[in-house]
Amino acid sequence: MSPRPRRTLIAALVIASVAVPVSGAARPSAVPAPAPAALAPLRTAIPAALAERYAAGRDGILAAERTAAGHGDRKRAAALRAMADPARHFLSFDGRDGGRAAEVFGDLSRAERIAVLVPGSDTSLDRYGRLRAGAAALQRELGGRSAVVAWLGYRTPGTVSPEVLTPGRADDAAPALRRFMAELAAAKPTARTSLLCHSYGSVVCGRAAHGLEVADIVLYGSPGTGADTTAGLRSRATVWAGRGAGDWVADVPHARLQLPFTTVGLGPDPLSPEFGARIFAAGDGGHSDYLKPGSASLENIARIVSGRTPHDAGEGSRA
Repeated sequence: MSPRPRRTLIAALVIASVAVPVSGAARPSAVPAPAPAALAPLRTAIPAALAERYAAGRDGILAAERTAAGHGDRKRAAALRAMADPARHFLSFDGRDGGRAAEVFGDLSRAERIAVLVPGSDTSLDRYGRLRAGAAALQRELGGRSAVVAWLGYRTPGTVSPEVLTPGRADDAAPALRRFMAELAAAKPTARTSLLCHSYGSVVCGRAAHGLEVADIVLYGSPGTGADTTAGLRSRATVWAGRGAGDWVADVPHARLQLPFTTVGLGPDPLSPEFGARIFAAGDGGHSDYLKPGSASLENIARIVSGRTPHDAGEGSRA
C-alpha cells in the first residue's frame, strides 16, 4: 500500500475511534425481547408452509411487543404492533440486540424472481423504515411473479464507528446469510435469485458469497467487499457494481491495512477496473437513494434481478 492511502486509512480509523462515544450514545438503547421459538427449516414455499412460517413470525413479534410495552418503550411497542399486521410476512424475527428480521414483499410461493436485500450500517428495528421502503419499491418495480426479502440478519455497525472500517461484523454475519440463502434455495429451487448488497452489506455478501446459489451479486453504495477482485469472492454469480454521483461513499479510502489484531479497510473500489465487476448506471442519487421510486438505479437493479441487461452496462469501468 502506498503511503498516502495508508495515512488516509489510519486517519479514518482515528476519527472513527474518537467518534465512538458520541455515536454510541446516539444509538437507541437496547430494549429487552424474548428469544424466538426455534423454527424448522423452510423446505417448500407452498402457501400452507409459508402461512405457518408467517404465523410463527407474527407470534414472535407480538411477544416482543408485549416485552417492549412492559419495559415502557412505547415507541418500540408501536413499531412492533405495526410489524405484526397480518398483511406483513416475516420468515423470521428476533427482537433482541437491535433486532433481526427477514420480511417478504410479494408472493414468495409464486415468485420466479427473488431479490434478497442485505442492508448496511445503522440498520435496526428502530431504523427499519428505509430498508422496508426500498424492498417494497423494488417489488413494485419487478411486478408479478417476483418477491423481495429484506434480510436484517446481523448486527450492523454504526456509520461512524471503528467496526464499519473492518470486516469483523461481516465475518459474524456471513454464516447466517449462507444459512438463509441455502434455505431459500431449497424452498424455491427454480427461482432466479439475486443478492443485493448495500453499503457495509457488501462486505457481508463478500464474506458469504462462496458457494451461494445466486444468479447475481449486486453491490451498490459499496465501500468494498473485503476481496481484491470478483474472483476473490469465489462465486459463479455475475457481480455488478453501481454508485450514485451524489454518494459520499466514493470518498471512503479504498485500501486495506493489516494490524496485529484486525484488518482495517475493505479493499479495492468495486467500481475499479481491477476489481472486475460489471458496472451499471446508478444515476445522480446519494447513499440512501438507490431504491427510491423512479430512480435510474432502481430501474437498473430491477433489470438485473429480472435477468436483463441494465442500461449503460459495462465491465471494469465507471458508468
